[in-house]
Amino acid sequence: MKLGAMVESFRLGFRGGVEKAAALGVDGIQAGATSGDLVPENMTPAKIREALDIVNSNGLVFSALCGDFCRGFDDEESNKIYVDKSKRILDLSAELGCRIVTTHIGTVPEEECKKKEIMRTACRELAEYADSIGAVFAVETGPEKGYILADFLDSLGANGVRVNFDPANLVMCVDDRPEEALKYLGKYVVHTHAKDGIMLTKKVSGDIQINEEAQQHAAMIAMGEKYLELPLGKGDVDFDVYLPALKATGFDGFLTIEREVGDQPEADIAMASDFLREMMAKFDL
Repeated sequence: MKLGAMVESFRLGFRGGVEKAAALGVDGIQAGATSGDLVPENMTPAKIREALDIVNSNGLVFSALCGDFCRGFDDEESNKIYVDKSKRILDLSAELGCRIVTTHIGTVPEEECKKKEIMRTACRELAEYADSIGAVFAVETGPEKGYILADFLDSLGANGVRVNFDPANLVMCVDDRPEEALKYLGKYVVHTHAKDGIMLTKKVSGDIQINEEAQQHAAMIAMGEKYLELPLGKGDVDFDVYLPALKATGFDGFLTIEREVGDQPEADIAMASDFLREMMAKFDL
């Protein structure tokens, strides 16, 4: 497997994030394409060459693009806009050499309903388009349990929609074990996020040390917070179980570090890369 980092996690802009990622010795970067430097409508051929040069000259590649518009695909009218925007990001992913676009599609209902069919129609259109250009649209795990998402993907009848596996989202948001979710989703995984955390309203298992970020644990719950992202190895993702399970699916792509909170993202990402290197050596990943 390979190590990656989210450019935006460094909070230094595209070039600055790429340079910091290279300094940590990772293999690739994921970058957002719904705002900032890589919005498709602003990416002229010259800007595409410039982005590739920034990444490649630092010894890196694009692991994926993030095409998350912070909305689901459960509204027919807005889908007309955002399905097309997502296709343009798929086009850009092909030009940047990664051919993977990750996103959230909203929460997939377990039972059949109008909302689920609207989501299915949008995702099937995206799957067919991705298939046509040799790319994949990767749904991020977390809003629903793994078996529900797998059943939904099975129903699309196209290969172009796959999975960006985020183990932390599963434990933080729906109390699903990553190793259990992989039993259903393993065949779909094309990219992963390396992240950790806890569900605040659940008594977590094992010897989990909640660090300074969670000192106001009770206060956070009182404010309605349901989960807390933590540095790798500090949350409820059991990487000693999860990573061998991921390997067993045949996945050999990127473990892309994502750090969305905290005051020292660079230090946290460095710690995460060290942690993952230890895990990769331990399990021959």
